[in-house]
Amino acid sequence: MLFKKKSKLKNKTASTTPTTTSLDKAHIRTQPIPRHVAIILDGNGRWAQERGKPRMFGHQEGMINVKHVAAVASKMGIEAMTLYAFSTENWKRAADEVAFLMKLPIRFFDEFAPVLMELNIKMEIIGKKSELPKELQKAIMRIEEMTGGNTGMRLMIALNYGSQDEIISMVAQVATKVKTGQMNIDDITSTVIEDHLLTAGLPPVDLMIRTSGERRISNFLLWQIAYSELYFTDTAWPDFKEDALYEAVAEFQRRDRRFGGIK
Repeated sequence: MLFKKKSKLKNKTASTTPTTTSLDKAHIRTQPIPRHVAIILDGNGRWAQERGKPRMFGHQEGMINVKHVAAVASKMGIEAMTLYAFSTENWKRAADEVAFLMKLPIRFFDEFAPVLMELNIKMEIIGKKSELPKELQKAIMRIEEMTGGNTGMRLMIALNYGSQDEIISMVAQVATKVKTGQMNIDDITSTVIEDHLLTAGLPPVDLMIRTSGERRISNFLLWQIAYSELYFTDTAWPDFKEDALYEAVAEFQRRDRRFGGIK
């Protein structure tokens, strides 16, 4: 597995989005496209602070960028995209920031709905939804019901999500089925495990992207990224636009994926 590292910012307020001159988008679209792309949406708060704005401004711009990148991914032919928006650990942040992050998706879902319907995108929220504020739970139900019949790209938003919690829940479900005689221990396979994860029915993650310079996974899709290509960029999420996604996919296409074998 290779790690993509871009040069550091010379000017922190400048965008690190690749220029269009270095990309042949038509050619990229003719090559194998990752079926499932996962992105850790990092750097919203720092992006805002570098511009003299409050952190909440960065989160707002980051949410707007979700709409933009999802549309690009759908048109590119990506089958599924999972975005890490709020982790189980993010509750440790300042109370006013958490409160803002719990309200932001409510308005965003309503604004995003027409785009989702136009592009035939099915949106689903994964994570501990029962622990989210009631108003946000209602908004989630509305957007999932509205887009539930769409047959295009599946857009998964991870809210109050932690991969270790997901794996614990999966183990408990499988163990319960063994205990009650619904299956035998010998029946447990990787397919059974995947069927009990929150991403059941999705292709394995081919490409995992993290924005804003951090080089870690942060409890995100630990099972699902077992053979993912990892791509790290210094570009903050609000600046991760169409060209940046194409550059990540182009890098994916340059990788030699052997899945433990030898070519």
